[in-house]
Amino acid sequence: MQLAPRLRPAMLAVVLASSGLPAPGRATGKEVVMAVASTFTTMDPYDANDTISLSVHKAFYEGLYGFDKDMKVVPVLAESHTVSSDGLTYTFKLRKGVKFHDGTDFGADAVKANLDRVTNPDNRLKRFNLFSNVARTDAVAPQTVRITLKKPFSAFVNVTAHPSAVFISPAALKKYGNKEIAFHPVGTGPFTFVEWRQTDHVRVARNERYWRPGLPHVDAIVFRPVVDNNTRSAVLKTGEAHFAFPVPYEQAAVLQGTPGLDVISGPSIIARFMAMNLLKKPFDDVRVRQAINYAIDKEALAKVAFAGFAVPSEGVVPPGVEYAVKLGPWRYDPKKARELLKEAGYEKGFESELWSAYNHTTAHKVIQFLQQQLAQVGIKVRVQALEAGQRVERVESVQRPEDAGVRLYYVGWSSSTGEADWALRPLLASESWPPRLFNVAYYKNEHVDAAIQRALATTDRNEKAAAYREAQERIWKDAPWAFLVTEKVLYARSKRLSGVHVLPDAAFDFVEAELR
Repeated sequence: MQLAPRLRPAMLAVVLASSGLPAPGRATGKEVVMAVASTFTTMDPYDANDTISLSVHKAFYEGLYGFDKDMKVVPVLAESHTVSSDGLTYTFKLRKGVKFHDGTDFGADAVKANLDRVTNPDNRLKRFNLFSNVARTDAVAPQTVRITLKKPFSAFVNVTAHPSAVFISPAALKKYGNKEIAFHPVGTGPFTFVEWRQTDHVRVARNERYWRPGLPHVDAIVFRPVVDNNTRSAVLKTGEAHFAFPVPYEQAAVLQGTPGLDVISGPSIIARFMAMNLLKKPFDDVRVRQAINYAIDKEALAKVAFAGFAVPSEGVVPPGVEYAVKLGPWRYDPKKARELLKEAGYEKGFESELWSAYNHTTAHKVIQFLQQQLAQVGIKVRVQALEAGQRVERVESVQRPEDAGVRLYYVGWSSSTGEADWALRPLLASESWPPRLFNVAYYKNEHVDAAIQRALATTDRNEKAAAYREAQERIWKDAPWAFLVTEKVLYARSKRLSGVHVLPDAAFDFVEAELR
C-alpha cells in the first residue's frame, strides 16, 4: 500500500490556516474539535439530506425518538406512545420539564408546529417526502400529541427517530421565518448554537439547562470541515483535532501506529451499489444485469478501494437494518457473465457510461476498478465522477424518465430509520423515480411495490417480515443494481476523548463526549 507523504511542519501550518483549524495548542481544555470530511449544507434539519449536517444538528436538536449506538430505537423527548387498531393514529406522551434554548417550554404545540411546517408542500423542504404520509397533527394536551396518518405505515416510529425528525422552537420559527431559521437553530439539545461560518466551522456551547442531569461533560464543540484526506489525518496526528471521520482507508495503518490515537472500525448499514437504468438498452435485459453482477469480484473491490474495510453485499438491505434478508453475495464468475451476455445477444459486449455520485479518492478507485472488471467480459465503459451540483442536475432532478442520461451509476445509501422500508421504498419502489426520490435504476416491479405496501400496512411482525422477504428476493433476482459492498465505518479519536462514536448509518454521536 502506497502511503501519502507526510506534510512538512511549514506546509502543515499553511494548510491548517487555510482550513480554519486552530493553531497548535488551542484544542485544549474542555473544547472538543471534530474534523469531518465535508462542509455543512444547512442548520435546518428538515431541509438537509446529508448525514454530516444532520449529525451536527444533534448538538442542538432532539426528536421524539432516536437511535442508540446499535441503531435500536430509544425514547428521547417522548416517554411512550400508543397506536390505534387501524394503524392510523399515533399518540405520544411527551417528556415534562424540557425547555428550548430560548426558554420556551417543549410540548405538544412544538411538535405540531414542526410537523405542520414540514408537511406543507409550499415550504418546499427536502424532508417533505419522509413525512408526507402525515395527515394531521393535534395537540390534545400540553404533553400529549396525536399524529394521524393518511394510510397505515408501520415504520412510522422509526421515522420519528430519523435525525431530521427533531424539534425547532416555535418561537424561533416565528421570529426568524421558514428560511432564516436555517441560520439560527434553537432546540432542546445538550449544546446551544454559537456560530456557523459556512466554509469554516460550526461552534456550539454547553446547554447549562439540559434536561439530562450531568450532561454535557464538555464546554464546547467545534465542528470543522477538513475536506482533504491528508490534512484530516494530519490534524489528528498533531493534536489539532480530537476526532476525525471518515478516516481515509489508505491511511488507517499509519494512524493506528500513531501514539495517543485510537482508530476504530465497526459495522455499518452503508450499502454501495451500481444502479442500471432499466429504461435503456441493454440494461432492460435481466441477463445483462445478472452478467454484470457475475463480472465483478466484490472481495477484490473491498481490498482495492476500501483497504479491506468493506464486505461483499449479502442482500438488497444490509445486515443491521431491521428485516434485512441474506441472499448472497453474487459470486464472481466472469465465465457465467460472458455466457449470459452471449444469450442476450451481446457476445462481443457493448459500450456504455459509468457515473459516480461522488468525486473523492475512494470513489475514483471504485469506478476505475469497475471499469477494468467490466472490460474483462467485453463491456467498455467511460467513467466520470460527478460533483454534487452535477449529480443533482443530471440524476436527482430529471423531470421525465425518458430524459435521464444515467446508464450505470455508482452510489450508496444508508437507511437512517434503521428499518427496511427506508432501505427499499426510496430506491426501488416505482413511486420513487426521480425527481420524487432516488430510484435512479427506474426499476418497476408490481409485486415488489405490493409487498412493500403490505409490510407498511401491517403491525404483525411475522407478516411484515414475510412481505419484506418477498420484496428483497424479487429485487435480488431482477438485479436492477450490481450489488457491491457494505462499508465499515472507520474513524479515529484522541485517547483523551471518550463518549464519541459513529453509528452504523455513518451519523456520529457526541452527547456524552468527555475530554480527559
